[in-house]
Amino acid sequence: MRVLVIDGQGGGLGRQLVTAIKAYSKDIEVIAVGTNSTATNAMLKAGADHAATGENSVLVASGKADVIMGPVGIVIADSMLGEITPKMAVAVGQSAARRILIPVNLCDNIVVGVSDMSVGKNIQNAIGILDKISERNRSE
Repeated sequence: MRVLVIDGQGGGLGRQLVTAIKAYSKDIEVIAVGTNSTATNAMLKAGADHAATGENSVLVASGKADVIMGPVGIVIADSMLGEITPKMAVAVGQSAARRILIPVNLCDNIVVGVSDMSVGKNIQNAIGILDKISERNRSE
């Protein structure tokens, strides 16, 4: 399975996702794409198998991923203080991949109805969903 992790700003959430995915299974190929080099480097240091930076990398990798993970802002144009371009949001939204989005109520995007859990707890929940997707893929 190929999992694309997208993050921006400092890459902290992406770093935590990559670490959690690799702890879950070393067999999952993790591609990390940062909207900037700081985010990319954080995810690469966390153990991503491949890493790239920028809009075109999101466009290309979104088409090759089985699962896309990241903060909810990766599907909202101009989110993350403008780091997510409209083309990035469309590529993620139109990808055939499953999307596992972490709710982050920052940068003027508020997800109503989501309980106030820590980022760590949200990442644990995301790994649980990845586990279900992974099991379905193994049984097909």
